[in-house]
Amino acid sequence: MNIVIIGAGKVGEELTRALAKEGHNVVLIEKDARKLEQLISAADITGVHGNGAIYKTQLEAGVDHCDIFIAVSQSDETNIIAAITARKAGAEKTIARVRDPEFSLQMGFVRESLGISLMINPELEAATDISRILQFPFVLDIEQFMNGRVNIIEVQIPETSRLAGMSLRDLKTDGNHVLVCIIERGDQVIIPGGDTTIMAGDRVHVTGKNQSLTKLFAPNREARQRLSSALIIGGGKLTHYLLPMLLKMRMRIKVIEVEPEIADNLAADFPEAEVICGDGTNQSFLREERMSSYDTVISLTGIDEENLLLSLFAKQQGVPKVITKVNRTDLLKVIDCSNLGSVVTPRRLVADNIIRFVRAMENSQASNVEALYRLADNRVETLLFHVTYDSKALRIPIMDIKLKPGLLIAFIARKGKVIFPSGRDVIMPDDRVAIVTTQQNIRDIDDILSSD
Repeated sequence: MNIVIIGAGKVGEELTRALAKEGHNVVLIEKDARKLEQLISAADITGVHGNGAIYKTQLEAGVDHCDIFIAVSQSDETNIIAAITARKAGAEKTIARVRDPEFSLQMGFVRESLGISLMINPELEAATDISRILQFPFVLDIEQFMNGRVNIIEVQIPETSRLAGMSLRDLKTDGNHVLVCIIERGDQVIIPGGDTTIMAGDRVHVTGKNQSLTKLFAPNREARQRLSSALIIGGGKLTHYLLPMLLKMRMRIKVIEVEPEIADNLAADFPEAEVICGDGTNQSFLREERMSSYDTVISLTGIDEENLLLSLFAKQQGVPKVITKVNRTDLLKVIDCSNLGSVVTPRRLVADNIIRFVRAMENSQASNVEALYRLADNRVETLLFHVTYDSKALRIPIMDIKLKPGLLIAFIARKGKVIFPSGRDVIMPDDRVAIVTTQQNIRDIDDILSSD
């Protein structure tokens, strides 16, 4: 597909690399010549130097015959104007990133009246992700399918867990209605089989009935206890979206923000929350504000390094649940993240949504991608397909389907019922089928079938 992107920031870079890797013809428009040259050198793309909202620049980039136009510059106004211009110029689909809370309140109106196909907000997506994580205190991360009816959770196996040293076959015969989809062990990513053994320290991604997941990974009351208080460090846009969600959960909230004007605005907008103007990176100040008394600490400053250090300090202070915003995920490879807790990456959430949109456009008629999540540092994809009547995978017992390596079927949703499949289950027309895979470019349910 022909895709034009404006903006070479964090989201633009993530999208450019990911879409080029998937074989799309990507043209990047960027004002900063140095950034543009860096990305052209690093990815298999072409580029145009200039303002992506200008009609002449868009024509130079081929917007008039592109399949998808994506505006992810730093300016909401530029993105909206660029998307409208691209639509008028002939782009088939247009996507705009919009971050300002005031714009977000009218995103539906703007999208429908101005013909923008998709408007997406990274901070709002990240806030929603954080609120989901807080509803399951024992998880590191959670991805929801079917409007929350099915979850894939990520948990770390402690030394004391009875699951350490257990094979997946024994786990299943032990009466547990769960399916282990991914095991992360050091730098290794494993799509497991029945003979795979869970080890202490593993980060496992598991799906199953919510009560089964809770019983297995939060066996005591303390692990299941609802989080009732949160200390948020950083009062930016993400915090602005997150606060109403946490207040709805009836949490006691304190926000620490270093900029007086931002702190004043937050205090005025959210009188139910306690807002303190101060340096949230100062350890003595954090002790004075009784960091250790909170159920969760959420580090949301604009600097990744600060967030990482704050979260590690919160863990040292005995905070039960720590959540860290990190955009530059390469930083996670140079520090010990075993005690870091949950990591939220806004740019990746946005990229996943846009890539899902792209996959849906290019799919064959056999099925449609309804959800896509990239897990385990982008090394594994979970895709939810809607299966139609001409798929080659229909009515064959799963034990008899020749699947490609590094792939498993996580669940099947059929007429309101969720099936965590055994070898005897089959895929039927109109099913929703979730696939977990390390394979690249799975765009269709039939792509799971081995040609051998």
